Amino acid sequence: MTVSHGGPRLQPEHFEPSRVPAAVARHGTGGGSLAVGSPGKVGVLELTFDVRGPDGRRRTELVHHYQKSPLQIMRPLYFDEARPDIPYTYLMTTGGGVLQGDRLRTDLAFGPGTTAHVTTQAHAKLYRMEHGYATAIVNIDVAADAYVEYLPDPVIPFAGARFYQRSRVTLAPSATLLFGETLYAGRLSRGERNEYDAYATDLEVRRPDGTPLVIDRVRLVPDGGRLGGLAIHDGRDIVSTLYVLTARTAASVLADHLHATLRGYVVDDTHVGVSVLPGDAGAWVRMVGDDTVTMTDLFRHAWGAARALLTGSPAPKIRK
Repeated sequence: MTVSHGGPRLQPEHFEPSRVPAAVARHGTGGGSLAVGSPGKVGVLELTFDVRGPDGRRRTELVHHYQKSPLQIMRPLYFDEARPDIPYTYLMTTGGGVLQGDRLRTDLAFGPGTTAHVTTQAHAKLYRMEHGYATAIVNIDVAADAYVEYLPDPVIPFAGARFYQRSRVTLAPSATLLFGETLYAGRLSRGERNEYDAYATDLEVRRPDGTPLVIDRVRLVPDGGRLGGLAIHDGRDIVSTLYVLTARTAASVLADHLHATLRGYVVDDTHVGVSVLPGDAGAWVRMVGDDTVTMTDLFRHAWGAARALLTGSPAPKIRK
């Protein structure tokens, strides 16, 4: 096979999703001063973690790292006093946000027995797009007995933004994954709500043999600043979801624990729902509300409750 300039990582088949939902794809791919595939428009990040070190001082370390701007990281940090073996890795973008025509791909692999936390440096800003759309591909592979927290900061779609993200997770039967997502209606401090053109995501979590555990598809196309009913934000400005997939405890025990913890923190018009996942694969929490501080606290309590139950360690304060 002949590979054109830039190597295999810069070929469209590597960074372009195989399918883009119609709500996003209808905006086309052309136009703008920088076309898709131009320098700085394709971000690639590959991280692999494994357990290293002598007995008694073993910890999870980053063993493979490839990055291409606008995606990058700094070195992982070890600041958790309760768990000094856990690296905290911050995903960053040099552009300050996602622009039209951007194509981003992130591949994260966690070896057997690893423990890791991955987040983002700041909220993800989806800027106005006059031409085309932007996409992101996220692939996560979690091996046997690993414990991984993937908890990026909220996404803020600006007026006129068009975005699609496809996330695919391969999860070993004995592995644990905490996967979080938060979406704002827009730049709330400016009174901007649901003025983006289209926002779509696909999350798929499967076993190594292809057995599906979670399939969650989001298609949001506001009409005059409005979205649908109870199943689509319920008129609220913020929606957060935390998936906890694990074999460390029964799904019903996990769901009851999350429900009992969060019940005491629900205030005003904030609503929280907790359910078990099919096949006893774990539990998930979905929260909707209007206040950013309240919703941030709720998400942190959900994360902290899950971590304490599954690892016996408290969740630290994340430095940002």
